[in-house]
Amino acid sequence: MKDKWMLSAPKFLFVPVSTPEGIGEYMRSKIIADEVMNRWPEAQIDFVLNRHVSYIDDCPYSTHLVDDTPTKKTREVNQLITELKPDVVIFDAAGRKAQLKHAHRMGAKVIFISQHRRKRSRGMKIARARVTDSHWVVQPKFIIGDISRFDKFKLAMIKREHPIYTGSIFTSPTNEQKKHLFDKYEIKQGGYLLYSAGSGGHSLKEGLAADLFAQVAKTIFRETGIPSLMVFGPNYPKSLPDMEGVIAIPHLNTREFINLLDGAKAAILSGGDTMLQSIALKTPALAVAISKDQPPRINSCAAANLILACGSDQQEMLTKTRKLIDVQSLNRLQETMAGLDDTNGLDIGMAEIARLIGSLES
Repeated sequence: MKDKWMLSAPKFLFVPVSTPEGIGEYMRSKIIADEVMNRWPEAQIDFVLNRHVSYIDDCPYSTHLVDDTPTKKTREVNQLITELKPDVVIFDAAGRKAQLKHAHRMGAKVIFISQHRRKRSRGMKIARARVTDSHWVVQPKFIIGDISRFDKFKLAMIKREHPIYTGSIFTSPTNEQKKHLFDKYEIKQGGYLLYSAGSGGHSLKEGLAADLFAQVAKTIFRETGIPSLMVFGPNYPKSLPDMEGVIAIPHLNTREFINLLDGAKAAILSGGDTMLQSIALKTPALAVAISKDQPPRINSCAAANLILACGSDQQEMLTKTRKLIDVQSLNRLQETMAGLDDTNGLDIGMAEIARLIGSLES
């Protein structure tokens, strides 16, 4: 059993995928870490991050830097686990089997977060599942589907629970936060479009995805007069352009982004976690695939009539954005989303963390 003082101030180690191209796993881990601090103010929180990412200085927690995404740095991550002796280690789409095993061997509760079928399957492999205390799938079950009968049989054989479907994880918006942002950007509820191509570092055949989104935002403003916010992302490598009717924002923290997404008339997004957040908030969205893992997720949501979808061609994006902001399309998407569960994945995840910490105390 761990010492009592450690449990009154639980120690958490976050190990998200960390690359110069994407930021979603880090942002999700930070959302969880922020909520941990709200509930356990004395908690100690550490992050393992790739030293080559641009958001290192934005992380408010103690950071330990490695020369690549942490999954590829088993020796360094295991050494940190030995030194820090965390109560809970959260591997967000990251982690080698050897890392999970070492965390388990050191007495930590191990959480593995997966975001698509391949990662979910990896998390259910027997050797990994044996040392995983809680497996979260950050997609709704209706999108990713249930696990197979064989996987259920496997987990039953080793006496492990099925993965938990949290859906998207985010901090809920508030009227106070929205009012502050509306005043700052001189916008109003339902009166603007929000564009975001993720971290800003994703490249397409024609150039950066963020530049493509910005061009679409500029054209749509000229056609409609609807003001727009374009979030370029922390990995965007250029100076921000000056565009009529489009407010260029270098990056937002997670709370700011969620509040602006909740207030938007509609959003044009990449097919990552922000797309799932828009569905959870019931904000109509057009999703554009900017990385290879996104098309299946986008297609599932589009097939359920929860979003509009398109490829990364500028003319197609313009056509689909025009369709998105058509009153009939907006109403149709909102009617479909109205039937969804309102549960926030963050609440599900925090209940799991509380359960795991409680098991350490017993």
